[in-house]
Amino acid sequence: MPPLALLMITLGIIMGTLMVTSANHWLTAWLGLELNMISVIPIIAKQKHLRSTESAAKYFLTQATASALILFASTLNAWQTGSWDITQLNNKIPSAIMITALTMKMGAAPMHFWLPEVLQGSTLTTALLITTWQKIAPITLLYMTSNHAKSNITLPIGLLSILIGGWGGINQTQLRKMMAYSSIAHLGWTITVISITPNIALLNIITYMTMSTPFFLLLTTTSSKTLQTMTTTWSHSPTTTVTLTLLLFSMAGLPPLTGFTPKLLILNSLTTHKLNAMATMMALLSLLSLVFYLRTTYLLTSTTPPTTTQSTMLWRLKPHHNQATTALAPIALFNITILPALLT
Repeated sequence: MPPLALLMITLGIIMGTLMVTSANHWLTAWLGLELNMISVIPIIAKQKHLRSTESAAKYFLTQATASALILFASTLNAWQTGSWDITQLNNKIPSAIMITALTMKMGAAPMHFWLPEVLQGSTLTTALLITTWQKIAPITLLYMTSNHAKSNITLPIGLLSILIGGWGGINQTQLRKMMAYSSIAHLGWTITVISITPNIALLNIITYMTMSTPFFLLLTTTSSKTLQTMTTTWSHSPTTTVTLTLLLFSMAGLPPLTGFTPKLLILNSLTTHKLNAMATMMALLSLLSLVFYLRTTYLLTSTTPPTTTQSTMLWRLKPHHNQATTALAPIALFNITILPALLT
């Protein structure tokens, strides 16, 4: 990609997100979402094969539909209340439509159908962009309208996202699809508590982004795309293997790592609001996600010495990849050891 085009695309992504996060008017937020979407499509379609083109088309159609729903809900709310203010989404019907549109934007269930397919047709770097930065704008709008979000809408959506995220991830051998379902499951935890305690929901999604960023970046250094190729990681970079294992444990929510903190706070918030059955179901359904996280860590560590590698070496690390691994290791370790630091 030419440097000037890459610069314009990068500025479009950053400016679109900043417009949404600083907007007070629905039309300004919609414009920022559109700018963000248009800037990401060339990044998805830059690879010269049909799978990336298909992913770009799916991403465009889904995001355009969600943007149209956002514009429709905001117009309907302005027609009935006379206000275009984002925080004044008072009417029930526009609020329900807006929540549906924002969940489609993020890729939460039951509007999750596009996320695994788009990530599978993208590079690991593009998958990182879609699962982290692209969620900032819709999460911000959901946070700003959380005072009018009805729990009878957000709770079923969150529970269904946790179920589908765990169930779908078990069946995957492709790392990008597995991380897509992991993103859906973490979005479920966020949406569940967004109408009860929005600050905890914001903490949960920020924690997930800080954990998934070094995970994707470490995967790019190994060029691994399937679970089979991850079994050869130890022979090339033991540091990468250990760091990836700890990051997977943290994303699974095992104590005393960082990923346990937001889940504990969410369950505590639900029980405080007398939603004990909901908290119990969420804790049980999170075991589905734990299955494929533990399976991935087992494949990472099952071929460590003295066990011999049973798969073909499909890739080789380059010298600059070793430098990238060395730089990413402290960042990843910082992200997975926040909880012990807080406890001390």
